[in-house]
Amino acid sequence: MKLQLALDLVDIQGAIEVIKEVEAYVDVVEIGTPVVINEGLRAVKEVKAAFPNMTVLADLKIMDAAGYEVSQAAAAGADIITILGAAEDESIKGAVKEAKAQGKEILVDMIAVSDIATRAKELDALGVDYICVHTGYDLQAVGKDSFEDLATIKSVVTNAKTAVAGGIKLETLPEVIKQQPDLIIIGGGITSQDDKKETARQMQELISK
Repeated sequence: MKLQLALDLVDIQGAIEVIKEVEAYVDVVEIGTPVVINEGLRAVKEVKAAFPNMTVLADLKIMDAAGYEVSQAAAAGADIITILGAAEDESIKGAVKEAKAQGKEILVDMIAVSDIATRAKELDALGVDYICVHTGYDLQAVGKDSFEDLATIKSVVTNAKTAVAGGIKLETLPEVIKQQPDLIIIGGGITSQDDKKETARQMQELISK
């Protein structure tokens, strides 16, 4: 199990400062969609330059022109790139093909996918690296979580690794760990804390156990 830090509500310099605080305890750093929208792929490039040994994920949530967009993210230094599970199969294939050519990985975000089991099976067959259950901000606000969907995905995939994102905090982390995803994605659960470093340390300690 790995810990991924999601950075959504920062600029490039803000992202670098947060990463400096917690880098000893996180395995993957995510440049979130809002950062990419505000700053472009320059954010990925600058974070990778500042932390060359860190695995960097570009949360592009690709929906179309997938091969091209993966190639651009890879050129900027992203190690993992996200595409939406709701994208066309041809787009998924294009993303996977380009990522493999570049030695990168594809994470599929299952946000807004209604038939989780069927789509996860299809995506697994298409050769994606990670399938991520994601309770978005808007659903978190009405009290939904990802745990049931994660169990569903784990029951149907044979090749892809699993990831979980959406509102995970130190208090709810043990429940997530029980499900044994490969990647646990946490944003505000770390970034909104006064002592980010200590929170990340405690999270990594729980995951490592």
